[in-house]
Amino acid sequence: MEDTARPPPGSAPQSLQTRGYQQEMLDESLRRNIVIALDTGSGKTHIAMLRMKFEQEREPVKISWFLAPTVTLCEQQYNVIRASVGGSVGLISGSQHPDQWKDPSLWRSVRETHRIMVSTPQVLLDAMRHGYISMGRDIGLIVFDEAHHAVDNHPYRRIMEEFYFGLPVREPEIDVHAAEVRPMILGLTASPIFGGNVLEAFRTLESNLDAVIRSSRTNREELGSHVYRPEFTHIMFAPPEYPFSSNAAALEWSLAQMNIDEDPRVVELRTQLPKLPIGSPERARIDQKLSITIKNKKTFAHKGMRDFSRAAADICRDVGAWAADWYVYHVVKRLEDIASNQHANMYLTWREEEKAYLSASLPATQNALAPPSYFPDDIVDDCSDKVRALVECLLLEKEKAEAHNEAYSGIIFVQRRDEVYALTTVLSHHPQTKDLFKIGCLVGSSENYQRHSFLDITRSFQTQTQTQVLADFSLGEKNLLVSTSVAEEGIDVQACGNVIRWDPPPNMVSWAQSRGRARRKRSTFVLMFEEGSEHREEVLKWEALERQMVTQYDVDRDVQITTVADDDDDVEEGGDVLHVPSTGAALTLHSAIGHLDHFCAVIPTASNTSYRPLYDIDPPDMPEGWHSFEVRHDVKPHPGPYGATVTLPRVLAQNLRVFTVPTIYKKKISALRHVAFKAYRALYQADLLNDHLLPLTSVIEPHLEDEVKTMLQDVEKRAGLANVAVQMNPWDPRYDVEEVGGISMNEGQQWWAAVITVEGLPALRIFTRRPLKAWAEEDCPILHRPGIVPTRVQLSTSTLVTDTSGLIDAARDYTRRTFWAVHGSRMNWEDLDFHYLFLPCEPRNDEVWDQRREWLSHLNALANRSKADAFFANAEKFGAQFGYPSDLTVVRAGFQFGKSYRFIRWTNEEPTEEQLTDLKERYQRDEYDPKYPLLAVQEPHPRTNFLRPLPWNPAQPPKVTGETLLDIRHSAVTLLSAHDIEYANILPSIIRSIATSATLNSLRETLFAGSPLQSIPTTILMTAITAPVAMDHINYQRLETLGDTVLKFVVGIQLLSKYRYWHEGYLTKQKDHIVSNVRLAKHAVAKKLYRWIIRDRMMGKKWHPSYFSTVMQPSSPTQEAEPSAVVVAKSETEESPKDTKKKKSPSEQFSTKVLADVVEALIGAAYLHGSFDLGVECARLFDLGVEWHTLPCCVETILDRVEPDDEGMPTQLANVEKMLGYTFKRKFLLIEALTHASYQGNARSVSYERMEFLGDSVLDMIVTHFLYHAPGKAYSPGHIHLRRSAMVNAHMLAYICLRTHLTVPVAMPRPVEGDIHLEVDSQSIHLYQCLLHSSHTVLDDQRMTFQRYEKHKDSIEGALFGGNIYPWASLLRLQAPKFLSDMIESLLGAVYLDSNGNLDAAREVVQKLGMMDILERLVRDGVDVLHPVSRVSLWAQKGDKEVSYRFEKDKGQVRCVVEVDGQATVEESAPDFGKASAQEVRFVAAESLIRMMHLRDVGVNYELLKKKQRKKRSKTTKGTEPKIGDSKSMDSPIVS
Repeated sequence: MEDTARPPPGSAPQSLQTRGYQQEMLDESLRRNIVIALDTGSGKTHIAMLRMKFEQEREPVKISWFLAPTVTLCEQQYNVIRASVGGSVGLISGSQHPDQWKDPSLWRSVRETHRIMVSTPQVLLDAMRHGYISMGRDIGLIVFDEAHHAVDNHPYRRIMEEFYFGLPVREPEIDVHAAEVRPMILGLTASPIFGGNVLEAFRTLESNLDAVIRSSRTNREELGSHVYRPEFTHIMFAPPEYPFSSNAAALEWSLAQMNIDEDPRVVELRTQLPKLPIGSPERARIDQKLSITIKNKKTFAHKGMRDFSRAAADICRDVGAWAADWYVYHVVKRLEDIASNQHANMYLTWREEEKAYLSASLPATQNALAPPSYFPDDIVDDCSDKVRALVECLLLEKEKAEAHNEAYSGIIFVQRRDEVYALTTVLSHHPQTKDLFKIGCLVGSSENYQRHSFLDITRSFQTQTQTQVLADFSLGEKNLLVSTSVAEEGIDVQACGNVIRWDPPPNMVSWAQSRGRARRKRSTFVLMFEEGSEHREEVLKWEALERQMVTQYDVDRDVQITTVADDDDDVEEGGDVLHVPSTGAALTLHSAIGHLDHFCAVIPTASNTSYRPLYDIDPPDMPEGWHSFEVRHDVKPHPGPYGATVTLPRVLAQNLRVFTVPTIYKKKISALRHVAFKAYRALYQADLLNDHLLPLTSVIEPHLEDEVKTMLQDVEKRAGLANVAVQMNPWDPRYDVEEVGGISMNEGQQWWAAVITVEGLPALRIFTRRPLKAWAEEDCPILHRPGIVPTRVQLSTSTLVTDTSGLIDAARDYTRRTFWAVHGSRMNWEDLDFHYLFLPCEPRNDEVWDQRREWLSHLNALANRSKADAFFANAEKFGAQFGYPSDLTVVRAGFQFGKSYRFIRWTNEEPTEEQLTDLKERYQRDEYDPKYPLLAVQEPHPRTNFLRPLPWNPAQPPKVTGETLLDIRHSAVTLLSAHDIEYANILPSIIRSIATSATLNSLRETLFAGSPLQSIPTTILMTAITAPVAMDHINYQRLETLGDTVLKFVVGIQLLSKYRYWHEGYLTKQKDHIVSNVRLAKHAVAKKLYRWIIRDRMMGKKWHPSYFSTVMQPSSPTQEAEPSAVVVAKSETEESPKDTKKKKSPSEQFSTKVLADVVEALIGAAYLHGSFDLGVECARLFDLGVEWHTLPCCVETILDRVEPDDEGMPTQLANVEKMLGYTFKRKFLLIEALTHASYQGNARSVSYERMEFLGDSVLDMIVTHFLYHAPGKAYSPGHIHLRRSAMVNAHMLAYICLRTHLTVPVAMPRPVEGDIHLEVDSQSIHLYQCLLHSSHTVLDDQRMTFQRYEKHKDSIEGALFGGNIYPWASLLRLQAPKFLSDMIESLLGAVYLDSNGNLDAAREVVQKLGMMDILERLVRDGVDVLHPVSRVSLWAQKGDKEVSYRFEKDKGQVRCVVEVDGQATVEESAPDFGKASAQEVRFVAAESLIRMMHLRDVGVNYELLKKKQRKKRSKTTKGTEPKIGDSKSMDSPIVS
């Protein structure tokens, strides 16, 4: 190792106080790599903190990485470092699940945010193996705490071997800040040796860490003054004289009676073996497992009982008979509790068969067990001499401590965990110690309740956590700890005055570490030796080695790097390594097995299939059939060499499933490493791994949400600078000049004229700044006015107005006059800068009305009134002046903008009593003297949006309002003709139609330019771009539901075509990634789709014309309530200010949901018009990160890879074809669709998961298409989802699979009157029986499920074909395994492909299976399909109630209690068979509550509930709608 240049004197950090020996070690560490060897308590961590502080001050880029071997030690050191060193300190340990950190940005954040990182070594090793951290680029210093671990195959050593030694050596002339060079190394240890050869241990550790072991040379005296070596002493005890424990003896007898052939694991393997094909790899594998299991007897039960008996014997010998009696008694009691499921949640991996077998193996023991006696004499009499010696030592040490006025504190180190529990219990009850010592026990902590070891049950003896025990010891609430080696290193134990080794230290490190815990100035270190043992001589040897070790600290040595492989085979292969240059990730022989296990573990799997790599050693360990030999001779281990084969799950292609290495390796582990390496490298080469050598996750990127938000904010910013709105303003020529290619500002000064024609009204010219296109006949909007036949509006193409002299001014006056009479309360009289102007085409004969208006204008001038009042004449004066004419139109109660009424007549009739009362109340008079004539008026129809069709119900004729009388003295006449008033009312609807039509034309001419999407009919396209928030008579929701299904269907086929090796898990994740809202929104923003989404509302009575002079500004970022927001254009839908001052509008948000919905709606519109070809074309327009191809092209690519048929086809194929009503041209597709992952035959076929992935989309497409087009229904998205969920849920599909069968004739020879005749009979072959599998579990599931089907089929069929309520609960009672529903979907996928992508062929199969009959009946008869749990939830939401489901298990029953507002309301129970039973009883309980509350008596009320939810939701998520997702779960969520 090359030394780095020594820094100038005084350059070391001095902010932390240092002792002389610490500064000496710090200075040495700055010059070169060293391992600091100082006693426990000397402040090694303090030196490391100083070294890291100096590193962060001189190294601006690279970080320091502090490694500690345990999570507990990491957390402890992290707290110390963070409190003492400036800068950001980070902590990563296994408790934070760093194995799930698949995003490189997380690790980049770690590097960029922190200057010091603390972690366990495996975390750093994994991060570097996956290329997330580069040692040379990112790390400047590595600190190895407890550095003596850096030997053998420890992660410390692997870090150095795999990543450190391959880097360039640091040189003085190299810029270490920028160069990828070796980091500096600093090791910390109290004892750098394990074995007995000091020189060899030093050479190994120094070579492995590229560092010199050093201790203080010039400051030893000071070191000695701070590190107190304890007084070493020992005590002797007599060897045990055959102690006897009745409980231990009973346990040993039970163990002797156990027969390995009766063990549940052996019985299971024997059951599996005959069901497997002879000669199959799986049969050979089970044969080996069975023989090895019987030979080694290492099953859960047998090994557990042996360990239990051995632990009891050891406790009896070391601690005494009383302790053994106590131990056995309490362990058996715990076992009884487990067998009765009292701790089921803590021992999830204990199988019921194992519990039953252990309980059956201990009946005699349980009867013979005697509870321990707690009488003091019984305890003392049955304690060993070793306990006697320990008690005497404790009493003596306590007396010595108190003689020096010190409180006693001590630790007893015990080798075995169970002996810690036993010794703690004895000392806690021993009459000489129980009142003098406050005792705690300390063992290794584990939070993993999935452990699968029998003696894990003794962990429940620990009543306090490790942290609690240490805290009590630190505070003095406990003064004696009985501990395993966990307290030797890695835990901050308060320095104590007495350390006792109950068992001799197993090695030099343990000797030094445990001794270091006695750190008081006056302390003792006591070892216990059995008389006549050799342990005392071993300690003398360790003392000599320690002296030799101290001598070596003074020897100057150069580090000699001698990289030695763990086995010779690695050297033969050259230490295979796969490097990925782009990330720096590396695959080594040592990491390959773990990587391969992880790859298989993340493949989605059904409950009855295990996806794990299966390894076979060559030659096998046991002779074939050894387990069945009458005489089972001993089999000696094979001396080698070895080969290996690994078999990966059947979901992978054949060429990626089986890998073999030759029989050349000297050790089994080497052969296994090499074959795993070979397999993992092949997976990477097949693109099944990313460049970090991890399985492809294809998760929905969380960063995209922020990316879309940023993009939209940028859009808002640019729109604000351009003084235009983000959403398209179809009237303003200033809009999108740069973005969409709009007209120039010069052109924007021109006027264009078109003609509006409405039947029954005179033609009207419209003037706009932008040219308008004529409406095709089929696109003309229809006005639905009360009492008038629906009328079509026509619009001509605009022509340029060349002569505007006087024409535009006249149009402005007419426009203002017409709108002012009706909408003037929301207008500014002086503002004439309208977006649009109107003027009659032909001069009208309006002399009468002109004369009236002129008269009023003259009166107003005399009274100095505003011109704005020129249209509202006092009725009394008007009538007197013009002789009470009958051609009036609108009368207002009050002046100017009072309430409007429709004029009927002038009347001199005396009012009725009721009318007189109304007049008194209206004019607030106790006595009222009418002024004749009175005005008879009628309230106008409230309808303002005439584009929305009139609701028609023959049972409810239109309501006719009665006449109202108004006093002419307090009423005003509107001076507009009937035609003008009619236009004033209908023009807002016409303007709306023109605006949306112009928006649609802009979409066609820009985004759809040159695309076949331009051909989509206007009505469909308009629906697709109209958001629900616009509250129009149309919106995109139904199209979005259809488009969502189409998109998932076409994306699935694109993925199947592109990725031939991807399993279903990868395909599903990638599909979810592509069709996610955030990704759709991102691409929608990139295409500026937000410009053409119609979201502004036609506000009806609040409508007003829009102007050029009032422009909306983008809202500030602080106003945003949604992740992304854009401003809606200022239009006729918003209230106008009373002046022309610019102002901000309330923020109208675009959410990613709205953007995504419109993309899907456009795809749905394209599909409706041009089937899948146009749907794919629309998806291609938005890109979505997919290389789009037509579906026929994709199907052809997939079919090109299908294996050719051969002669060895399974016989059941023909039967399946008859059941489906479809004959396959490519039989291998059918084989794949029927192949379960457990199948051992026909190695060429993969399992059905890829076909099931496709078939899922095929079925969804068929069902959604039918529901969308259901005659006379026009189902909303929620109702489509409800019915689709009813058809495609897993239990319905399982029911279809179970009921599908074929009846075939069979002939059997039978004796008839002495002769043999063939008797013809029939036999049913069911579809589920045709599944190709090799699993006894599948076979059992098939049999049990069919029995349940036979029991419940009548109730299911009765409900499906004759009832009015969907049989949710009955279907769930089938408790069907997933592979049954998978079969239906995989077969549909195979049919679709085999028919060259003909969806009609798959639809015919669905018909043949009877699914279409069920679906049609659900629709035709309006069967109630609302999920019972959803119905209860909707009811609870509507009534503001809180409903919860509480489950309880007891005596083989699972009970569900439904609580309403905290009160138990319904309770149901069922036999407990697992998760399916809990779901079933939940259904039953929900149904019971429905009946109790009569929730079905009033109908579904789905729409009412949905509207209520939407109204409530709109307060927080304005303008958004929830997306209806696909659901196969029986526990489907509430749909809204």
